[in-house]
Amino acid sequence: MKIQNYCRLAFAGITDNEKFVRSAVAAFCSSLNPTLEEINDIKTAVSEAITNSIVHGYGEEVGEIVIEVYLLSDCVEIKIIDNGCGFENIEKAMQPFYTSKPNDERSGMGFTIMQAFMDNVVVESKVGNGTMVTMQKRIYKVKC
Repeated sequence: MKIQNYCRLAFAGITDNEKFVRSAVAAFCSSLNPTLEEINDIKTAVSEAITNSIVHGYGEEVGEIVIEVYLLSDCVEIKIIDNGCGFENIEKAMQPFYTSKPNDERSGMGFTIMQAFMDNVVVESKVGNGTMVTMQKRIYKVKC
């Protein structure tokens, strides 16, 4: 598919930036004319991915998170990239209720939520080199 437009945003991995970034992504996606439900799905998945980078990727440190958004003809592709600690077992990390921080009252549902709200979720991670979450959401055009 051909890229119609794209943006790249780098920001400090702090929780105060999560609302801004998910709103910015939603606003950028508006040119595809998504439904309110599609926008809310995107915002929820972006929020989960950013929270994972902040909490699990960087922990107590503040690191940079990069988000790339690609608008395709009928789809949006979103990449959330951190240079945090990464993780070894992606399959295990993507299991519902798995969390690397059980003492912090984490539910372990981040990846499950991303998968529920997006059409495709791919996670790449390497210990010591960070994580990249690539998500795609098909935008269905309403025909009159």
